[in-house]
Amino acid sequence: MFRVLSFLLLFPVVARAQDADLILHYGKIATVDAKFSIHEALAVKDGRVLRVGSDTEILKSRGPKTEVIDLGGKLVLPGLIDSHVHPGAACMVEFDHPLPEFESIADVLAYIRDRAKTQPEGTWINLRQVFITRLKEQRYPSRAELDAAAPKHPVVYATGPDAMLNSLALKASGIDRDFKISDGGPGRVEKDTNGEPTGMLRSCTRLVKSQPYGREPTESDRVERLLELLKDYTSVGFTGIIDRDCPAGDVARYQRLHEAGKLPLRIAISHSVATGGSTESIQAAIRKVAVHQLCKPDPRLRIVGIKTYLDGGMLTGSAYMREPWGVSQIYSIDDPTYRGLRYIPPEKLSAIVRTAVECGLQYTAHSVGDGAVHALLDAYEEVSKTTPIRATRPCITHSNFMSREAIARMAELGVVCDIQPAWLYLDAHTLVKQFGYERLSYFQPLRSLFEAGVVAGGGSDHMQRIGSLRSNNFYNPFLAMWTTITRKSKRYERPLHPEQALSREEAIRFYTINNAKLMFLDAETGSLESGKRADVVILDTDLLTCPEDAIRNAKCLRTYVDGKLVYETK
Repeated sequence: MFRVLSFLLLFPVVARAQDADLILHYGKIATVDAKFSIHEALAVKDGRVLRVGSDTEILKSRGPKTEVIDLGGKLVLPGLIDSHVHPGAACMVEFDHPLPEFESIADVLAYIRDRAKTQPEGTWINLRQVFITRLKEQRYPSRAELDAAAPKHPVVYATGPDAMLNSLALKASGIDRDFKISDGGPGRVEKDTNGEPTGMLRSCTRLVKSQPYGREPTESDRVERLLELLKDYTSVGFTGIIDRDCPAGDVARYQRLHEAGKLPLRIAISHSVATGGSTESIQAAIRKVAVHQLCKPDPRLRIVGIKTYLDGGMLTGSAYMREPWGVSQIYSIDDPTYRGLRYIPPEKLSAIVRTAVECGLQYTAHSVGDGAVHALLDAYEEVSKTTPIRATRPCITHSNFMSREAIARMAELGVVCDIQPAWLYLDAHTLVKQFGYERLSYFQPLRSLFEAGVVAGGGSDHMQRIGSLRSNNFYNPFLAMWTTITRKSKRYERPLHPEQALSREEAIRFYTINNAKLMFLDAETGSLESGKRADVVILDTDLLTCPEDAIRNAKCLRTYVDGKLVYETK
């Protein structure tokens, strides 16, 4: 693939202290520095960028032991970073059996019928994170359809906090016409005109008493699958990820892999913190995270903050909006005043944010709807009156529905955000059908964010399966960059508000230096500048000059972390 030059010398030669370990030359090195400088060659020494410059200049650093790679004009970028993944759960989804593609209700019911034939009667059939926005019919399967597909099995079709249950699942969970939510948590049980549960649970899948069925993984299985996924991330050019909502078990697995020297890329962690208890108990949980040994700066593995959930989801009809959702067959909404669900009241939210800031932790919350975005900004603004927050890089996670006012406040307060282009690509057609085109003018408003100077980082919200294009939210960064540049989607006939599109250079920043800032590693990585860590990717496609549609099909040829090769295409 590349011409690797070695030098056979007749006489012993002593390497000079300034000799590079690795030189990439005859290429196009996009440094992603402040000026987005382009150079011909790059030299690496002791895991860091020695210098970038012309071929002639950089080849002066060649020594007898230098690995020299002729790029043949290929594009080189800083290592890519995904600001939002869930590796511990995603890698285990197909541990027991593979999942088919789900394009329609018919696909869903066929899978459930197949599981009913395979599993013993009475065992639970669980299907999760197959989002209705991405089905041809754009709706949940009904209770009756689930009953017909598996009349002798309790079935739960869950999409995050929302779910549709069949009759046996309702019965097994004790949910009938007289059932009331009494645990103090959010949610509601939808009922028909006769007062009977329809099977639809809104933001309360915690009430479902489902039991797993299938082969149970050992701890060794979990570590092996996790490592397989982390290595797959490097195959698409990722040299860093942020685990947004990392439970203690996964924190421990990362730590063991790190101590064994097996982590193939950098990981920043937003530690999970539940908010269902008292304010005092939540504050205690935050302070416990703050004294974890992984909170110490480490360029390979570090806890940077905590994550909570402020609202529901746009894929499930529960994101907290400033205006009503509107009556919807898609989301089974019949209340014209319904605005979604907010999980944390104002005073409690401010107390949680303040505690995180005082502990030096980045706070972020799952905040999908514009109502949730404004609510979190209210909390940040309230805390900032007495406690400086900018240094902790307070974050908004998802922030899909926004406003001009919200962006201005983010810029003023120093609030950052992580955004997932996959949701635009996969869900635009459903969102336009539900809300209309004009209401989506500030849906993932990347152009407005960049122009305001807000640091926005690109992510995937990878939840299921190993494989960058197999996941329900794909983690292929090149398809994601193409989406931000074109604003085109899978099933919608025209770009969604193209005035919010990024340039090619901005799309690259979105997945490099901006995410390095979200990882608190921008002084170490995110750009190819002298002294920074040599996190480098070589691509087969020049993202800066190729035809626009070729961007989505780009491939990573090599990935380096700290100057060491961690992936090479076969």
